[in-house]
Amino acid sequence: MKLRHHEVIYLISTQIIEDEIGNQIEQDTERKVYANEFSVSQSEFYNAAVTGMRPSKSFEIYSFEYNGEEKLKHNGVIYRIIRAETRGEKTRITCERVAADG
Repeated sequence: MKLRHHEVIYLISTQIIEDEIGNQIEQDTERKVYANEFSVSQSEFYNAAVTGMRPSKSFEIYSFEYNGEEKLKHNGVIYRIIRAETRGEKTRITCERVAADG
């Protein structure tokens, strides 16, 4: 059975640009891709917790669509990509929710 990529995620790449007076500013660029969402396995959760990470979501996308982005957005929430595992034409991305500032 083939799964259809029906979840929308936005892969976020960050560039450092300079403003008019030379200040370096991070600028995020979002790119829409379709993905399958998977639950994070218990073993994956506990293995990551040992290193201080808290994986909360996992998505599978086509490998050609992943360009090393470090963040993604799903349903308006920003996540940090903590692992990307490529298996042929598919890449599994595991991410953790980014804590709000403050």
